Amino acid sequence: MSNDAQAEAGTAEAQGPVEVSEDLARHLENKREELFEKFELRDEFPAEVLEEAEARTEGVTAEISDEIDERKDLRDLTTWTTDPIDAQDFDDALSIEERDDEYVLWVHIADVTHYVNPDTAMWDEAVERGNTVYLPGYTVHMLPPVLAETVCSLVANEDRLAHTVEMHLDKENLSYENIEIYKSVIQSDERLTYSQAENRLEDPDADLHEENTLVYEVANRMHEQRKEDGSLVLNPSRDRAHTIIEECMLKANKAVTHELMWNRGVEAMYRVHPQPSPDEWSEALREIQDLDGVSIPGDTWDDPRKAVNATLEEAPGRQLDKIQWAVMKVMPRAKYMNDPFGGHHALNFEIYGHFTSPIRRLSDLINHWIVYQNDVPENLIELCDRASDKQKDAEQCEREYKNFLQEVGLDPMAVNNRGIEIVDDDEADKTL
Repeated sequence: MSNDAQAEAGTAEAQGPVEVSEDLARHLENKREELFEKFELRDEFPAEVLEEAEARTEGVTAEISDEIDERKDLRDLTTWTTDPIDAQDFDDALSIEERDDEYVLWVHIADVTHYVNPDTAMWDEAVERGNTVYLPGYTVHMLPPVLAETVCSLVANEDRLAHTVEMHLDKENLSYENIEIYKSVIQSDERLTYSQAENRLEDPDADLHEENTLVYEVANRMHEQRKEDGSLVLNPSRDRAHTIIEECMLKANKAVTHELMWNRGVEAMYRVHPQPSPDEWSEALREIQDLDGVSIPGDTWDDPRKAVNATLEEAPGRQLDKIQWAVMKVMPRAKYMNDPFGGHHALNFEIYGHFTSPIRRLSDLINHWIVYQNDVPENLIELCDRASDKQKDAEQCEREYKNFLQEVGLDPMAVNNRGIEIVDDDEADKTL
């Protein structure tokens, strides 16, 4: 058994799918349909959209080779993706190099707007949907999977069109020395799962060990720096592979919106997160301080975000959920806006926006288009409101579906991690 296979064997996925009876499966389907109606979520794609998506997956190799002269050819750069084991599409890949006086970090994002632009029915459908909705064991896609999981997916060992964010980072403080955003052709060398990435970090002889080790060192420094600067970190025990992806994506998102705001002076779809009032923060901190076995370090009370970070690191594991919940209750909802005014409170970024997930979020798709065109859709404000509303609907739908799963005796997390298998009613009786 290889190390990677061993790493997978201990995970939830290795336990096999959650078994449900045909009767319960129908029950779940009815509940989903009821929620889709309530939140106006479209499960089926119109025929016109599917036909258009299908047509864009034909002649891909020829199309990519025609595009190479117009783009930066990065196929020789060592590049890889890291995603959950059950990921169906891969919209981001990484490359990194250490040079004498800088690190160069490349975040390659699937060039979705090459296929989906405002003249297409797929674009109109994406605006309608606003984002992909992930329910445990069931996904409602923003883009037709036939497109998202093929030409828009940065699969290993295939040439793919990408939108690359190349960041030259100062070795001392990891600030941006230079940011370049351009269209590229890449070829991912390997598709890693999170547990495989952890394994590569452990094993000095493994492929991509050096690259993962280097990118983890840089990402971990970015993470510590964010915390020092007052960024809220609600999940203190994140593993190394998740830290790499989260920090690199934050760095790329921030780079893109800084570039748009300061260097190009064009509007974009910014992510704005208002702060709670001082009273709300005090209320959250008092609630946390009253928890059994928890105390907030005295020198951090002045900055509630730092207070929460410090408390989470010291608190007993059984209280983490309650601490997170006390904070979530007072947090206003983040919104998409055409002006970054107010910044992102939880991240403590003055300017922030989304760019790294154009397969599953409308905001990222729009920002790709703005970067590419250096121009803004006329109805940008309307699009911002649409993306905010649909995100709210998706979260609410997910919450209600999870509650329903619990009511019928299913563990939402197990269903999410392992999927569902429908078995004969007799068989199900034995397993339930």
